[in-house]
Amino acid sequence: MSDLPRKAVTRTAKLAALPLGFAGRATWGLGKRIVGESAELVGRELQQRTADQLFKVLGELKGGAMKFGQALSVFESALPEEVAGPYRAALTKLQEAAPPMPTRTVHGVLKERLGEDWQKLFQSFDDKPAAAASIGQVHRAVWHDGREVAVKVQYPGAGEALLSDLNQLSRFARLLGPLVPGMDVKPLITELKDRVSEELDYGLEAQAQRAHAEEFAGDPDVVVPDVVHQSDQVLVTEWMDGTPLSEVIADGTEAQRDRAGQLLARFLFSGPARTGLLHADPHPGNFRLLPGGPGGEDDWRLGVLDFGTVDRLPGGLPAPIGEALRMTLDGEAEAVYEMLCAEGFVKESVELDPDAVLDYLSPIIEPARAEAFTFTRGWMRGQAARIADVRSPAHQLAKQLNLPPAYLLIHRVTLSTIGVLCQLGATVRLREELEDWLPGFVPGEPGEEEEAAQA
Repeated sequence: MSDLPRKAVTRTAKLAALPLGFAGRATWGLGKRIVGESAELVGRELQQRTADQLFKVLGELKGGAMKFGQALSVFESALPEEVAGPYRAALTKLQEAAPPMPTRTVHGVLKERLGEDWQKLFQSFDDKPAAAASIGQVHRAVWHDGREVAVKVQYPGAGEALLSDLNQLSRFARLLGPLVPGMDVKPLITELKDRVSEELDYGLEAQAQRAHAEEFAGDPDVVVPDVVHQSDQVLVTEWMDGTPLSEVIADGTEAQRDRAGQLLARFLFSGPARTGLLHADPHPGNFRLLPGGPGGEDDWRLGVLDFGTVDRLPGGLPAPIGEALRMTLDGEAEAVYEMLCAEGFVKESVELDPDAVLDYLSPIIEPARAEAFTFTRGWMRGQAARIADVRSPAHQLAKQLNLPPAYLLIHRVTLSTIGVLCQLGATVRLREELEDWLPGFVPGEPGEEEEAAQA
């Protein structure tokens, strides 16, 4: 493949072809049905062609297009099964791989950022990328001191490409909306745009990864590779083997799925409490299952990669989340409503029925009610359908609720993690993790007392 296409006109043309292609294939499908072919067979073929084009365009462009595709891929469990099948494989490809950039381009970046003698920093360097992401690709190498390392090299022009893609995608967000029923795609794209400059800064990523590596060093459950070297557009970290979570989703045993799900939930809630940072890119390509958990070699640990997008939460997750969740579980409609109003989830100009709000929230928090909950695609589809149905009270109420900026990234990360848990089909003791790590969930916590004192 040639270099990352940077000219805005080229990228815009490729992205603009997506909705045109969707429309063209719909017309082709109608023609096939007119001549008597089975509607079911035509529909499947239509979905497969759409999925193939989606991956081809988003994967080739990398940049914001691929970033959007990865963000979308964790929600495929919300799609109806007859639609999800053809899209699943195409979207999952975006979690682990994309067409690589040429070797000469990689060497050019390394020469520019690490110096003319960059090769002397390594005992060996594999020119074939081990993985590709939205703004860079990873090469396996051996550092000069003998350590196996992962070398992440940023695509030239990645920043320009990210913004160009996301601006273009936002123009036809409504056409992409049906890919994830019940979710408004436009705010997702806006939020991805807001994070562009941060994700391009490998210095910030190195800081976040070092903080996690230091905090989780020796942890029996979570492994974070440490940073070895960092410069503009190049990040060198310790290499981490393991089974990609996408493979566990496809072929893992029930024990692997459950363990991966439990550790994913643990990392989601414990990370902010322990580091003051929320890992904000929870798609399966960023996680590995490693042997050697607390139970020995037959047990598993969770390996975590890619700290390019984080939410900075010095006090951990906001206590009102835990408090509202607990009060919802206890059926305290008025108290929940008052807190949602105080935190800005209900605008002053809007008045809602507290009991209706409780009815809306209760199914969503079902996993926190049980001692152990099995996350399934069926459960996720049910939630999505309930909110997507324009005739339902849930849909009407969802339109009236507001998501304050401070909660935007937390909300997306939580939804994305739940999407991955549903892909895994994992049985998770979620309440246990909430009690251990979520401020405000257990009554009388320090977080609540401090807030009361400040009030």
